[in-house]
Amino acid sequence: MKQEKLVKLLFELIKNSKRSDRDLAKMLDISQPTVTRLRKVLEKEAIQQYTIIPNLAYLGFDLVALTFSRSKELVQPLLEQGKKWSKEHPNLVFVSTGQGLNADLLMISVHKDYADFVKFYQEFRTDWGKYLEDFKIFLISLSGSFIVKQFSFNYLIDAYKKSNK
Repeated sequence: MKQEKLVKLLFELIKNSKRSDRDLAKMLDISQPTVTRLRKVLEKEAIQQYTIIPNLAYLGFDLVALTFSRSKELVQPLLEQGKKWSKEHPNLVFVSTGQGLNADLLMISVHKDYADFVKFYQEFRTDWGKYLEDFKIFLISLSGSFIVKQFSFNYLIDAYKKSNK
């Protein structure tokens, strides 16, 4: 029962994290102190951060780049160096190791225009080219592409419900 309440509260927070505990309590038909306690549990265990998903074009970014690369060999010192390099490049919004598309590293970055991307890509190749075997880039123009579905975590609510029927 507690897990179900936690999940329902988490989904309400995904929809709108600015809602007060009092409003959430009314919506979930539980007491406000219970919502406050459950929120604290979620903040400790399930919520990495409260944030918004901005309109990137409004902020002056027109390009999203997905960079897939394959490393020659993955060793701990390179991971630490990669963390440092990632922190020095705030336009990187996600970086992770993984598997697929003949790659073991994915970077997602945002850029104001193609020239900004080229500058970033050249720096990436200069700093990391000797450690990587291959690079594949997928560019998305936020003003020129046909975006079928906007990026949002709200879709998780229906996906969760569907998978738990």
